[in-house]
Amino acid sequence: IYADAVLSEQELERAVEAARGGAEWAWREIYDSLAPAVIGYLRARGAAEPEDLAGEVFVQVVRDLPAFEGGASGFRAWAFTIARNRLLDDVRRRARRPAVSTEPAALESSEVGGDVADDALARLDLQRVTAILATLSADQRDVLLLRVVGDLTVEEVARVVSKRTGAVKQLQRRGLAAVRKQLEREGALE
Repeated sequence: IYADAVLSEQELERAVEAARGGAEWAWREIYDSLAPAVIGYLRARGAAEPEDLAGEVFVQVVRDLPAFEGGASGFRAWAFTIARNRLLDDVRRRARRPAVSTEPAALESSEVGGDVADDALARLDLQRVTAILATLSADQRDVLLLRVVGDLTVEEVARVVSKRTGAVKQLQRRGLAAVRKQLEREGALE
């Protein structure tokens, strides 16, 4: 969906260097390249407001860029480390201060939707993926989402989740095996 916006390693490195120098176009390219994957990761991990949380992630990226050292792949892993940490902070904050329920009338959306059938299918697909991910351990879920949605290497995922590469590979294997087993039970892999 957003493959056109994803920057190559060299383009991302060029954009990071330009962003350090204050180039506004560079920030736009970095955001356009990384935001869809960051939002997808946060959404799949159950963030209550993934877009808002992604905004916080990129504010921190802007604030902390002067301290960042490394290339494009390191930058991508660093951004996902921030996203994961922000997500964990959000989960802790929501646990301390649960949301107050609102009356149903207040929850009705006044937005005009797109195609109802497409919206419903997208919600069903997201619900199915979310249900399958919920069967995995938190570590397996993190590893698979960072590998697939974040498009990070095993080494980058290891840095993000603070584990050895061998442990990440094992979590990935076990997570994929659990997903395959679930899909076989549902008859999706016949």
